[in-house]
Amino acid sequence: MNQHIEMKTFVGPFAVVGLVLASLSARGVSQNVERPKMLGIAHIALYESDLRKARTFYEDFLGFAEPFNLKRPDGSVRIAFIKINDYQYIELFAEPPKQGEHFNHFSIYTNDAEQMREYLASQGIKVSRKVGKAKIGNLNFNITDPDHHTLEITQYTPDGWSMREKGKFMPATRISDHMSHVGFVAGNLDASMRFYHGILGFEEFWRGAARSSKTLSWVNMRVPDGTDYIELMLYRNYPGPGQIGTKNHLCLVVPNVENAVATLESRPAYKNYGKEIKIQVGVNRKRQANLYDPDGTRIELMEPNTIDGKPAPSSTLPAPVAQPKGQS
Repeated sequence: MNQHIEMKTFVGPFAVVGLVLASLSARGVSQNVERPKMLGIAHIALYESDLRKARTFYEDFLGFAEPFNLKRPDGSVRIAFIKINDYQYIELFAEPPKQGEHFNHFSIYTNDAEQMREYLASQGIKVSRKVGKAKIGNLNFNITDPDHHTLEITQYTPDGWSMREKGKFMPATRISDHMSHVGFVAGNLDASMRFYHGILGFEEFWRGAARSSKTLSWVNMRVPDGTDYIELMLYRNYPGPGQIGTKNHLCLVVPNVENAVATLESRPAYKNYGKEIKIQVGVNRKRQANLYDPDGTRIELMEPNTIDGKPAPSSTLPAPVAQPKGQS
């Protein structure tokens, strides 16, 4: 895809891009800043209405460990950090969901947060005046994508808590050691492509459609300097409360999904889960099983390869035209 971005008005972060670039030039911000590396998915953050139940699901059932957390002034835990591997976490926010949605944000990690901030500013993206330092010690700042999702840019630091715990809190009980992708709703594919490909450098590698759909359902885009990817979940009508947790999801890689399901069903915490775990072959020709956390967010267990080793063909169906919320 052509990475040239036309100088005209776009929706969301692309509004009046030409004027923004002119303003940046007038303030002495270079428009030729090189984009630093974008290495992979750092974390996904989810609102959880009952942290005790969420911990039971992610720690006792899925087998992950919690190396640290952040507390409120009253001593209660505000954010629990669930470790997948040294560079990937699930952040559980013990807070009410926003507008009924439990997806808080997701994060990509880079080798140079300040250079990334300067690069994004040079591309007309609204950024903070400086890179911040999180309470756990990593460098970060937030931007907003065309669908108003928060994307956190993270740089791991040697003195941050993540690297402090490197090599630790990765028990053999982990059902997976890698989060391959995060998925989230996207209403305008063209705008998402301009943002994630044209500016951030993600590369599309597959498009898929649900078996009964007459329009495109998913677009997968890989980070430019790693193997992790995002899955744009396209829609015509915005998903309702019972569906949004299925669309906004995370995927954990397992070498053999049957073994993974058998392991989960053998654990004492399975009785608390209380749902049948079904194994299926997806449109992408990979075996997978869907789990749901206590607030309905989908956790996809998926094998890394297709059932016959052959790639699934990309869909050629058109993207749906999203309707405003509340309309059908």
